[in-house]
This record gives sequence, C-alpha cells and structure tokens, in this order.
Amino acid sequence: MSFSPEPPYVHGTAPATAVLLCNLGTPDAPTAPALRRYLAEFLSDRRVVEIPRALWWLILHGVILRVRPAKSAAKYASIWLPEGSPLKVWTDRQATLLRGYLGERGHRVRVRYAMRYGNPSIASVLDELKSHGVTRVLVLPAYPQYSGPTTASVSDAVYDWAQKVRNVPELRFVNRYHDDTGYIAALAKRVTDHWFVHGRPDKLVLTFHGVPKRTLTLGDPYHCECLKTARLLREKLGLPAEQVVVTFQSRFGKAEWLQPYTEPTLVSLAQKGVKRVDVMCPGFTSDCLETLEEINQEAREAFLHAGGAEFHYIECLNDQHEWIAALAGVAIQHMGGWPTQVPADEQAVQQALEATRQRALARGATA
Repeated sequence: MSFSPEPPYVHGTAPATAVLLCNLGTPDAPTAPALRRYLAEFLSDRRVVEIPRALWWLILHGVILRVRPAKSAAKYASIWLPEGSPLKVWTDRQATLLRGYLGERGHRVRVRYAMRYGNPSIASVLDELKSHGVTRVLVLPAYPQYSGPTTASVSDAVYDWAQKVRNVPELRFVNRYHDDTGYIAALAKRVTDHWFVHGRPDKLVLTFHGVPKRTLTLGDPYHCECLKTARLLREKLGLPAEQVVVTFQSRFGKAEWLQPYTEPTLVSLAQKGVKRVDVMCPGFTSDCLETLEEINQEAREAFLHAGGAEFHYIECLNDQHEWIAALAGVAIQHMGGWPTQVPADEQAVQQALEATRQRALARGATA
C-alpha cells in the first residue's frame, strides 16, 4: 500500500491545531443527478444500512437510485437558499463563528467544516489542514447525541483517510455533548425567545431523527441520549412532563424504527383536541431538509389537516450566540493540554480583529 506524499513544510513553522466541524452532508444542487450521487454515497455506508451488501446493492441500484433522486430533488428545491443548501450555509457559518469565539478566548486554532457525504469531504479538508502544517486535529461532529450511523461514521471517514497518510496528525474525537449545560441552555433560550414573541403552546414536541429499533437492542446509546436531552431541556424550561412529547422522525423502509413516530403523533394530538403545538428538533444543530421540509412543511400540513389550529416550528440553533459559545466550550474542553493559547501580547490584537469581523458578519446577517 502506498501512502500520500507529505506536503512541504517550512522549517521553523510551529505545529498548528485545528478543529474539524463535521456535519452529515448535502447534495451539490437540488437536481436529480446531484441527489443520485449524494444518495449513492450516503446509502452505501455500512453504518447507515446494516443489511447484507449483495442484497442491499440490488435494492439500492435497482430501485432506490432510480426512483428517489427526482423526488428528493423536488423537496430540496423547496428549501434551497440563494447561497445553497441550508445545511451547508449554516455549517459554514458555524465554523467561521467558532473560530472567532475560540480566538476571543485566547485559542489560536484553525477551524474548518466538512461533510460526511458530499462536499467538502472529510478527506479533502484534512488534506488541506495538513498542507497548512496542522499536526493536531479535534474532530467535532455536529451531532450532540452519539449514534453509530452518524458519529461513528465520521470516525470511520477520518480513519479511512489516516490509513493513506504517512505522517498522521494527533487525533481527538468528540463523541457526544447531549447533556452539555451550554448546549441545553442554548436550546432553552431558543424556545423561550420563540415563546416571548408567540406565546406558549398546548404541547411542546421534541422530534429527533429516527434510527432502526434494532440499533437500540444492539447497544447503540442514541435513544437514551435523546431522552436525556429532552428531559434536561424540559427541566430547564420548568415544564411538567405531560406538556412535552418526544418523537422520532425520518423513518425509512419497512423495519420498525424508534417510536413514537413524529407525524402520526402530531395527527393523534390534533384528533384529541390539541390546538397548538410548537415543534423543535434538538438533535439537529443546523436547519436542513429534515427540519425545513419534513417538519415545517409535511408535518405542519398533517397536523393542520387533522384538525390542529396552530403549528409553530422553532428553528434550529444555527448561528445563535449561545450555541456557538457552547460549541466553543466543548472544543476547549476536548483540546485540553494542547498548546493552543495565544501569547498575551498578541491576544489583544487578535480579539480586536475578531470583534471587528463579528460586527461585519452581524451587519451582513441583518442586511
């Protein structure tokens, strides 16, 4: 096996540290060809679909990739932004802001984002970081709750890249932060800000991405971590248990997935006389297809059609100040012991530059 040649290093350059913010991924465009490429990569991951390869290959290439790309492309088109995919737009912005927040706290690190599927790939961004002299990388998934199909799959991609590298950087991985106090506080702030403007609902529905039920019985901690996030958020909001409903969305295929399912639950609530629901997706840190189309379009329509009167979608954390501050706290905790501190005489200059950049970003966001 041959290894990739090492990039040329400038003698005397100090080793650098980087944070790699990893999200799930997105197609390059809301078109059937782009969706076919994206889905082929996503659904070929053994972490995502755990059935015999030969059988799945026939299903994937014989049925799914012939039918699903066009349908998915139409859904993506309904939420696509002028700048591109919402997931990519928000993840890019989070990485930019995270670098600033870390700099303001005195940490000189590179921050880049990558996608597990699609572009920019994890391997390409790691190659870029190495070319800039990075020798330490903290891999920070955008998934607060650990799961094999998401968190572990990011680790797989990093290790696959490392197998081809001669001089492998020092690697650390953040597996979970589902109960991080900053993350929970950011979620609670998002809810209370919404309630300050719109008032309170009859029920607060917290919907998480679903996974097959068999993953729970095989030892995946995802279900338990989702429930803990929901409990901590409910306690932070001071709500009684009966006012909060936890559900799971995005079921795929005929196998049983984690229950209760989101859309049937919303229909049942409407039929039982619940007039207003507020729906939040705590497991998604960036708005994306699953939140903007599946929840804010499809689930909304199902609830209102079943007799509900008001459906309020509470947006994801996106670029919320409290969320980026929490993310910075998670990164700093896991970089403990690495030499990332900026010398005192440089820190004041760096903070002034970052403050100027933050104001420019804020102006751009409100323009």
